[in-house]
Amino acid sequence: MKVMLSRVMMVLLTCFLSSTQVLAAEKAEDLYKNYCWQCHGMTGNGNGVNVRDMSVQPRDHTDAKEMSARSDDEIFKAIKEGGQAISKSVLMPPWGGVLSDDEIHSLVKYLRHLCQCSGNQ
Repeated sequence: MKVMLSRVMMVLLTCFLSSTQVLAAEKAEDLYKNYCWQCHGMTGNGNGVNVRDMSVQPRDHTDAKEMSARSDDEIFKAIKEGGQAISKSVLMPPWGGVLSDDEIHSLVKYLRHLCQCSGNQ
């Protein structure tokens, strides 16, 4: 009976952890849609609705070569402190006053999903 109960607990724990990861990924996508898509586009290709009024083309988050050149720490800093913090466009606003560090980390993971790449460490 104890072994069966242990197995049931392990299955439940595995299901909980898997669903937590799925929810985190969905939340990151929602954050992207709420805060990023206007400039970076719904698919992350840098072609959002604000592009026509911008003097600098937003980053294409689906460009694996370009995104691979940035470390996760750089991307985190750009989101939190704005583009100027990493010597990029002043048009990229700082989101640190709006998003928590955990939310920004989830966005970094989501960006890695969009580019299907890892960062330059």
